[in-house]
Amino acid sequence: MSIYQECQVTRNAVIVDGVRSPMAKGKAAKDGKPGGALSLLHPVELLGQVYRQLVDRSGIDPGAVEDVIAGCVSQVGEQSGPVGRWAWLAAGLPEHVPSTTVHRACGSSQQAADFAAQGVIAGAYDIVVASGVESMSRIPMLSARIGQDPFGDSVAERYSPGLVPQGVSAEIVAWRYGLSRYALDDYAARSHARAAATDFSAETVPISTGEAVVTEDETIRPGTTVEKLGALRSPFETEEMRARFPELGWHITAGNSSQLTDGASAVLIMAEDTAERLGLRPRARFHSFAVAADDPITMLTGPIPATEKALGRAKLSIEEIDHYEVNEAFASVPLAWSSHFGVDVKKVNPCGGAIALGHPLGASGTRLMTTMLNAMESSGARYGLQTMCEAGGMANATIIERI
Repeated sequence: MSIYQECQVTRNAVIVDGVRSPMAKGKAAKDGKPGGALSLLHPVELLGQVYRQLVDRSGIDPGAVEDVIAGCVSQVGEQSGPVGRWAWLAAGLPEHVPSTTVHRACGSSQQAADFAAQGVIAGAYDIVVASGVESMSRIPMLSARIGQDPFGDSVAERYSPGLVPQGVSAEIVAWRYGLSRYALDDYAARSHARAAATDFSAETVPISTGEAVVTEDETIRPGTTVEKLGALRSPFETEEMRARFPELGWHITAGNSSQLTDGASAVLIMAEDTAERLGLRPRARFHSFAVAADDPITMLTGPIPATEKALGRAKLSIEEIDHYEVNEAFASVPLAWSSHFGVDVKKVNPCGGAIALGHPLGASGTRLMTTMLNAMESSGARYGLQTMCEAGGMANATIIERI
């Protein structure tokens, strides 16, 4: 038996609670037009309010938390430094509790949750908070790369004539899996319809901006139709990309892609025996974890090998999973994943996903986990699988088991 298996047998990591902010449009005020509902709030204040309410809801002694692991992608400007540390202090929580910040691109807070659970399983922690934040209105996507080359000469030479934007990767995935424009837009419209039909009140906490209290997601568009989405054009169809990829259909649009969003989320993770000792109800246990990577041009297919690894470690088949969360970075991602595994796409992301709720990069991992946890309790599901495509072709996959 491996050390990994021994640890899983002897010590379980469980989720006691998970909360998230409302999802707000990642749009700054400009030319007299209002920004998103959370755009006036510093990301430290946003995450701090989520921490405070997670602690208050659970009733734990915050001084017993041994680490705060925060996911954040654009770690510059107001999100530079240990954003989780400043947020914890902004919430008035104990100074002696440390924090670290994780960057695994879009899967940053899913990785934070995995690291937290793995630390509990290994005996390094008893109580950890895993979390994430991204204010895309205040720190626009790719802010850390402005005027910089993140690749270097060797990577550029290896992948000549060059890496491509994720939207082009999404087009390549759509082409390889034979996904039509209608299929992509139909999936996107369904994401909005599902989110509009879901009661998220059990997982969403109110956020004060100083001027208002935000309680509802503002990203969901219940009236979205395939016909409306069909009128949108692809911003990724440039002369350069058409010449390089003449076979592509250019079906990826803003309507069938994830929304730029402001948001924060956090999950309370601890050892199962610690939860019992404190009189807290464990809601789910971590069952298995995996990270994987694919080529950085196709980029978005990493969830497929990551899922295969997680299933293999759990000794489960895809049919034994009751709930699937596949991050909707672009509609082609969950559609390709579903096609590969033979999963009915109607069973994927049953509460809607990032196309409707948005994708606040660093916060999405623990947001998905929080949504999945509540949905599994509502449906009576036993096993849930969450997977996230990430820049550079990477992916995380995590399987939890409802208790």
